[in-house]
Amino acid sequence: MSTTKPDLIRDIERVDAGIVAQASEFAASILADVAGRRGTLSSRIAPLAPSMRIAGPALTVEVRPGDNLMIHAAMAIARPGDVLVIDGKGDETCALMGEIMVSQCKAIGLAGIVIYGSVRDTEAIREIGFPVYAVGANPNGPTKNIAGRVNWPVSVGGTSVQPGDLIVADADGVVVVEREKAASLLAAAAKKVQDETKRLTEIRTGGPLRPGWLDGALRKAGALAEGETL
Repeated sequence: MSTTKPDLIRDIERVDAGIVAQASEFAASILADVAGRRGTLSSRIAPLAPSMRIAGPALTVEVRPGDNLMIHAAMAIARPGDVLVIDGKGDETCALMGEIMVSQCKAIGLAGIVIYGSVRDTEAIREIGFPVYAVGANPNGPTKNIAGRVNWPVSVGGTSVQPGDLIVADADGVVVVEREKAASLLAAAAKKVQDETKRLTEIRTGGPLRPGWLDGALRKAGALAEGETL
């Protein structure tokens, strides 16, 4: 019996829905910080509107530049709440998705689309209100001829994404958190929000403007001598 994995994998282990719900309360920047300041996609991949937000498990798709056949396949097996994460190789010569496909994704109940490639019908997509992150727009349409892969590891905007990983995106961009690691970051994210809220309150209400850690960090970096202060 062959042990070769098929190009289209239907069943994956997704990050737990409860974890997704909790993670959706945090900014992408907060999760990126507590994840070790890593896991973010290239800033080329941006929302079509700043108000767009995404949180959900990754359903990964790899396509040949300019061909969207496997995106249609992925949409056919996607579950409500999934996030299509598409490695379109950063190609901007044509759109891989437009109003019709985005409308279908919304009807399926997907959480959003992250595409390392271009889209079209951007005004219509904004009116639909479905969250789409892409590197650009191009009116040219794609072909539907070339097989790719669904639910394999992909590289999107310089970051590796595994099927089922947690995707959180907002106006700042997209962060990917490994499925196995996501739950362990929630408490740290809540603590960071608490600390940042306290610091902002200090700044806005006449508290100390200089952060308390600054002198120590400068000494550690060699910019200040031991015992010296700013």
